Amino acid sequence: MFNFGAIATALVIAVLLAISGIKILKEYERAVIFRLGRLVQARGPGITYVIPLVEKMMRVELRTVTMNVPPQDVITRDNVSIKVSAVLYFRVIEPNRAITEVQNYLLAASQLAQVTLRSTCGQALLDELLAEREKINTRIQEILDSQTEPWGIKVVLVEVKDIDLPQEMQRAMAKQAEAERERRAKIIHAEGEFQASQKLADAAEIIAKQPAAMHLRFLQSLVEVSADNNSTIIFPVPIDLLRRLLT
Repeated sequence: MFNFGAIATALVIAVLLAISGIKILKEYERAVIFRLGRLVQARGPGITYVIPLVEKMMRVELRTVTMNVPPQDVITRDNVSIKVSAVLYFRVIEPNRAITEVQNYLLAASQLAQVTLRSTCGQALLDELLAEREKINTRIQEILDSQTEPWGIKVVLVEVKDIDLPQEMQRAMAKQAEAERERRAKIIHAEGEFQASQKLADAAEIIAKQPAAMHLRFLQSLVEVSADNNSTIIFPVPIDLLRRLLT
């Protein structure tokens, strides 16, 4: 005699098992499928079916991942101890390789970024890190991109975020910046004095060639001084004018 309860239970389990194979993948997701341990073509997006007990699915996101690289202790080429942090942007472009070529691509990318950041910054001078940050960013990106390419990962961007200097180095740089500002101020002041002296020399040359210009300048100065009614003006009369009056 058949046990209808056992049969019904088995049917329900079979139906649930069959339904469990239905998977829905978002637009930015791909399914890496292993069929009895063998890799098959990635699937998605949309609805896909994974054969229960035969196939195993692993989801992989294709969106750009933003990863903070924690501060790293770095000794620059000129022997300055600093802490450098960065941010890493990368995305998976080949899901199958991201799963099969590395055990955990997120952890691997993080560790590789830390090592590359220390190595690259350690080969540069402090002034290069502060003034040529774009160059450092490009160099780190190129190194990471070449290392992660076998994993099916594309490094989109690397940005050095913070460079922490020791207190004594900050004070030294502040003094250097202040000295540089003073030097520029003195140079600007000297250039102004030089230009002013050139203008005075030009004016003296013109007056020497045109004596009447000196008289006009003299009269103009009198008008400017006499604008104040409370002032008493004593001025010499030019000898040339007296001679003309006496003749």
